[in-house]
Amino acid sequence: MKRTRWILFVAVLALVTAACGYSDVSSDTTAAPSGGGEDVGGAAHGQELFKTTCSACHGQNAEGIDGLGTDMHNNEFIQSQSNADLILFITVGRSTTDPDNTTGVDMPPNGGDSSLTETDIADIVDYLRTLQ
Repeated sequence: MKRTRWILFVAVLALVTAACGYSDVSSDTTAAPSGGGEDVGGAAHGQELFKTTCSACHGQNAEGIDGLGTDMHNNEFIQSQSNADLILFITVGRSTTDPDNTTGVDMPPNGGDSSLTETDIADIVDYLRTLQ
């Protein structure tokens, strides 16, 4: 009886381990979505989140607002960063003391929305990639 339980335990452990190791390509935060502006991954969701969180400083259409947030279209900074780096950047934000801050205004962590998850931020990055 103990041997049967042990075999069952090992089988369940193997299944759990295999499930944890599964990787969905669509959730890869290091690969840039393909061009053409089509909805890749969570770009549509990211656009919704951008409009409710980021647009106060970056504009409803990501065109930027003078003295608040930069234009996100064809943005050299975005183009030079990996998805993982952009997720980290948005998560951490940018202080006015950062020498790369060009607006003189703090970019708060998570764009000021502490409820954003890493997946939400990855979707925002997917949306930003469609603007490049």
